[in-house]
Amino acid sequence: MNISRRGLLQTSAAASVLAATGAYAQNQPKRGGTLRLGLAGANTSDSWDGRTHSDTYMILMGHGCVFDCLTEVNASGELVGELAESWEATPDAKVWTFGLRQGVTFHNGKAFGADDVLASMRMHIAEDAKSAAKPIVSAITEMKKLSDHQVQFELAAGNADFPYLMSDYHLLMFPDGMIEEAIAGGIGTGLYRVESFDQGVRTVVSRVDGHYKDGRAGWFDSIEAIAINDSSARMNALMTGQVDAVNRVDFKTEPLMRANPNVEIFEVTGNQHYTFPMRADMDPFTEINIRKALKHGINRQEMVDKILLGHGAVGNDHPIGPANQFYHAELEQLTYDPDKAKFYLKEAGLDGLAVDLSASDAAFPGAVDASLLFQASAKAADIDINVIQEPADGYWSNVWLVKPWCACYWSGRATEDWMFSTAYESGVPWNDTRWENARFQELLFIGRAELDTDKRREIYHEMQTIISTEGSTVIPMYANYVDANSTKLAHGPDLGNLWQLDGSRIAERWWFA
Repeated sequence: MNISRRGLLQTSAAASVLAATGAYAQNQPKRGGTLRLGLAGANTSDSWDGRTHSDTYMILMGHGCVFDCLTEVNASGELVGELAESWEATPDAKVWTFGLRQGVTFHNGKAFGADDVLASMRMHIAEDAKSAAKPIVSAITEMKKLSDHQVQFELAAGNADFPYLMSDYHLLMFPDGMIEEAIAGGIGTGLYRVESFDQGVRTVVSRVDGHYKDGRAGWFDSIEAIAINDSSARMNALMTGQVDAVNRVDFKTEPLMRANPNVEIFEVTGNQHYTFPMRADMDPFTEINIRKALKHGINRQEMVDKILLGHGAVGNDHPIGPANQFYHAELEQLTYDPDKAKFYLKEAGLDGLAVDLSASDAAFPGAVDASLLFQASAKAADIDINVIQEPADGYWSNVWLVKPWCACYWSGRATEDWMFSTAYESGVPWNDTRWENARFQELLFIGRAELDTDKRREIYHEMQTIISTEGSTVIPMYANYVDANSTKLAHGPDLGNLWQLDGSRIAERWWFA
């Protein structure tokens, strides 16, 4: 069963570059070689526990490499089966039945089946489990094993997007009865088995022989993923041939990279957005007028021009991007208006505001510079932003979700409900502002079960409006995924736009030309 939800995937610039190189026009996939990746987004706390994956390094090494999910969004934007071969729902979208792929084994030789699916899903709702996928799994009221290769999920309320949610990179499939062992050693059903894993430093994996994806994916003999969080070092590693591909191109060095005949830049437009979440449960952000003042104290276009160097678009303080089906393009744009910001400060009973903003380039490339731009633009509104430069290592555990105001990034999600339920639903672990709105929560549940497309559009447009005008997140810009690779590499005609590096599936989709 395929479901197509193709958004705007490639910029014209990227498409022209790919057409000119002919990277996918002249090369057919072939096995061989070691892919060397230089990746940002690694941490010393990294593990194979999919519940904890939050940044590029482990997302890429997890799903689509060492582990599999039930479903997958392919490079052309279609939902296809991975460990599930089929799925069907009752008319109210409350009961979903999945047929599982047969003949699949884990890296330790255990056969994959229904018990593994149920155990892997229950991990996310276990007592004290800290999983970003908990909202997805907790919506399931009953899980049933119908046979060794068929499972059924009954939901508390209908969810038309449920098969999409099964492609979430947190929902990796582990062997039943061996989950702790599998987390410790990285034992999945993916194309590559773990040879070595040095947290936050380096990972080496090797191709599994006789894999169920043989002949259609997994072309490298082995992959070495090197953690290079420093942007300059990462770009230099590619330009000097130490690695074959890197994520998060540094826009400052992009012209130098484009001048290198051995390097290609590839770019896709997706739903990635850069944010400044304000903890609505911490002062001074409990006051809505202060949040509104800050929303009008930022010059969004300046950030797109100076931080993204044009590789993106102005954001409007909601997380639904131009690649989403129900993106509200007609929503009135929030603008830089110091006088309006001063008005909202006065509504809050203030003549001025002094506030700390924690930032690190670990949050997104240029996050510190973006914070300083915010500081400069807000001064005209009598807002004094003190930018605190935080260490890159440990940023996601020590700053994000902890400090009152910080820099952050989100990859976006394939569906509106998925994005909202991950980061904006009341009480979910990754609601990084702790913002609450009764109408928004009401619409979230109505929209999730609604099967009529026109009604869903109205619902999701209203939700975007609520977040933009009343929410606790400043979202100044959508950022294209801009990554780079050696000209020795080739790939298919489409590039995935859900995450960095071809939907974080470069390991299985690319090959050496």
